[in-house]
Amino acid sequence: MIIDLVQHLLNGLMLGAILALPALGLTLIFSVLGFVNFSIAAQMSAGAYAGWVVNNQFHWSLIPCVITAFVVSGLIGILGDRFALKPMRKKIDANTPLMVAIVSIALNLVLENCFRFIFGNELNSYEFALARDIEFLGIRVGPQQATNLVTALVIACGLAAFFSMTRLGKAMRAVADNRDLARLKGINPDSLSNMATFIGMGLAGIGGSLLAVDTSADPATGARLLLLIFAASVVGGLSSLQGAILGALFIGVVSEMSMIVISPVYQSAVAFVAILLVLLVKPTGLFSGISGAKR
Repeated sequence: MIIDLVQHLLNGLMLGAILALPALGLTLIFSVLGFVNFSIAAQMSAGAYAGWVVNNQFHWSLIPCVITAFVVSGLIGILGDRFALKPMRKKIDANTPLMVAIVSIALNLVLENCFRFIFGNELNSYEFALARDIEFLGIRVGPQQATNLVTALVIACGLAAFFSMTRLGKAMRAVADNRDLARLKGINPDSLSNMATFIGMGLAGIGGSLLAVDTSADPATGARLLLLIFAASVVGGLSSLQGAILGALFIGVVSEMSMIVISPVYQSAVAFVAILLVLLVKPTGLFSGISGAKR
């Protein structure tokens, strides 16, 4: 029983590490642009396919595949924002955030169906050598899962350095922490929109590629995890970058641990319950009190 608990805990942490990247992207975009961009699910699929193409055609290793996924997803994200979302954001209306969110859902569906048209509905696997699971005291860890965990942690550390040590990163953190105060400090959130979209969608692409390396790439790669990603951002506090990481780890562990008592098909229901409870108990998020940018 204890071994099963530890196994599920470890699986949850590895899932949470993957969820943390798109959750960070979702939170960053919301913090800077002021709306939830649900097309982030399609950007995960874009990253999964981008990495798969260069791996399948050119036999590139994991890191070049991840970099390709980041760039391609980021560029597609900027194009989608420029032509579909930005015109809607310019409308000054009380319902604008809701309308932008709805348009982002439509954009997500359009992109997903574009992937179906181009790549079909087949499962596309990366061409990496198979390796035996690592086993210690009855606990199994897949080598690719371990690699994904380390890769996600390295990227998270790199992002932490970017947000803490660069002027652009500090500006984004300031906007994320307090949009109005950032304006008083001379930071224009609108000027950061393209960069925030590129980084946010690029992170989603990395998450999608890492997930596809462990499983496979298909048009619904991101859609299957969208509710978990949104739950991670809500639990962490939609404007807290640090909270997004903690929220993703929390959702990953909770969703995996829940499989001990319920069927895996109800994993999304667990995320929905987590969103509901957090909104009822602490609407600002469980980890929204994490300190942000120093000003």
